[in-house]
Amino acid sequence: MPLRFAVAALLVSVADAQKDPAMDEDEPFLSNLDLFLFSLIAGLIVYWMVFRKKAEPIPEFKKLESTPQTTRDTSFIDKMKKTGKNIVVFYGSQTGTAEEFANRLAKDAHRYGMKGMSADPEEYDMSELSRLPEIENSIAIFCMATYGEGDPTDNAQDFYDWLHEGDADFTGVKYTVFALGNKTYEHYNAMGKYVDQRLSELGAQRIFDLGMGDDDGNLEEDFVSWREQFWPAVCEHFGVEATGEESSIRQYELKVHSDVNMNKVYTGELGRLKSFESQKPPFDSKNPFLAPVTVNRKLNKAGDRHLMHLELDITGSRIRYESGDHVAVYPINDSVIVSRIGDLLGVDLDTVISLNNLDEESNKKHPFPCPTTYRTALTHYLDITNPPRTNVLYELAQYASEPKEQENMRRMASSSAEGKALYQSWVLDSCRNILAVLEDLPSLRPPIDHLCELLPRLQARYYSIASSSKVHPNSIHICAVVVEYETKTGRVNKGVATNWLKNKTPTDNGHKATVPMYIRKSQFRLPFKSTNPVIMIGPGTGIAPFMGFVQERGWLKEQGKEVGETVLYYGCRYKNEDFLYQEELEEFEKTGVLTELNVAFSRDQTEKVYVQHLLKKNKEAVWRLVHTDNAHIYICGDARNMARDVQNAFYEIAEELGGLSSAQAVDYIKKLMTKGRYSQDVWS
Repeated sequence: MPLRFAVAALLVSVADAQKDPAMDEDEPFLSNLDLFLFSLIAGLIVYWMVFRKKAEPIPEFKKLESTPQTTRDTSFIDKMKKTGKNIVVFYGSQTGTAEEFANRLAKDAHRYGMKGMSADPEEYDMSELSRLPEIENSIAIFCMATYGEGDPTDNAQDFYDWLHEGDADFTGVKYTVFALGNKTYEHYNAMGKYVDQRLSELGAQRIFDLGMGDDDGNLEEDFVSWREQFWPAVCEHFGVEATGEESSIRQYELKVHSDVNMNKVYTGELGRLKSFESQKPPFDSKNPFLAPVTVNRKLNKAGDRHLMHLELDITGSRIRYESGDHVAVYPINDSVIVSRIGDLLGVDLDTVISLNNLDEESNKKHPFPCPTTYRTALTHYLDITNPPRTNVLYELAQYASEPKEQENMRRMASSSAEGKALYQSWVLDSCRNILAVLEDLPSLRPPIDHLCELLPRLQARYYSIASSSKVHPNSIHICAVVVEYETKTGRVNKGVATNWLKNKTPTDNGHKATVPMYIRKSQFRLPFKSTNPVIMIGPGTGIAPFMGFVQERGWLKEQGKEVGETVLYYGCRYKNEDFLYQEELEEFEKTGVLTELNVAFSRDQTEKVYVQHLLKKNKEAVWRLVHTDNAHIYICGDARNMARDVQNAFYEIAEELGGLSSAQAVDYIKKLMTKGRYSQDVWS
């Protein structure tokens, strides 16, 4: 219970005690003076609890990179009026893609004689949407990503709660929504669909159909196709015409610093202008904790892959986590790629620069912390390893001196069928990052400051925590496979985070190796009642959250609690090669913490065996646990194949042993999901 509520409850109990007729009137529980002093002290405690956050110092990283909360203007309507803007594009973004799309739509507006701004709903008073009709020819666009099991992104959570609980009148508000999601997930584009439906229910006017972006297919193509139809609809609605202005519009201007105090120059997420010792909680996406690496070991015994187990020390950080939560890690780009970009563009990467927003009213003064160097920007802040999106190719095309190369770049950025096919094959299928694009288009040599403006921010990577805070309160465990593959062009591409983490040994040149991280809360939770059985299904590194679950069930047993059946279905390729945590899991089974350990070795025999095959093999026991004993089902791993195949296996079991029709079996499993008894932590 929060302290302020506990104090209030105590005061009530004191007052009640004073009125109690069973008490001796000559011996009051508290004198009037005592009660006054007690109330005064309690009031001060309440005041401190409610308002203490206002007195906490803002970490220097936040202070320099964003506008302080105390002076921030939360009125986007006033800002739009002041700057002559009539289009506002809100984004709910977890990985940066929705924010990137919002910025592109805001920049598009100038081609239609309009002015747009992108906005983070977390930074503004969203009840002001009702005032939008005060601005002529105004539109609110929402680029909304869905996170996890149909959840809003962190920055859109408050907006979602407000929409859900409020009853605002949005009559006269004109809007449209582009949703970002993944079809392999159960709740495909749930957040975008909800915002679209709820705004309509509250009286707003939808001026263009809901856009559906599928990251399992081609999210970029979905967005471009939707955008190409959206703007003509806007023109028709307001009776305006495209200006024909297709030239690149710079958002930032370059300033080169020749005389600057180097102590005030950002040197990366790890430096943040402050030392390791001066870190201050709370730690989050804007203020990550630099966690020392205490363990980094290879998990697999053989094979060409590298599967690793890391442990991060969070002692003294006040960071709390629960089994099933995610740890977000900020990686660093490969220095070889960074240097190669600098060489190709012929620039001194150690030049100290700032990119300053030309819109002085914008909350976002810089695309990344400034002042800094090109090297720092490309190493710590910019995504240089993912394939560039079509808007980047379009804006860079002007710098290609060879007409054929310029033409192909513009074609790939177009909405024509030929252009989409070329972009798919040349960029996406070939996994060309910006370095590969520069290497394969010799005449393309853009100014590095414009390139830095166009590239999206390097995003945190999320990993399911492989430990329980009950057993490991001061450390967070990560289980991951190092990503490395050869592309169609013969290049070797490496996963940014996993290759960086692979080299994070506990001591690095005599210093503690640290990882910038924070916790992302999850709905992937053990049952509230420890007596409920659990069925956990997690092949490969999908075992991660279940290591935490099993540790926690073991801890509960040690505390004398009754614990229900704990069943694990795990899968790997070969028993003698990549059976992760084999010793630990077999010990858990031996001690009875794991009721059953079922392992599918897919390649130890001629015919491949996967976790779904073991589920069907044990169908009677599985159905008893689910249907009779109210077991909770948990699935972690690949969404595209494994999670779908496992779900189909449950459909078949329900149909066969439950005597259900195919439709009834599907409905049965869906109801388990609704009740929170079928949970997934999956990725594609």
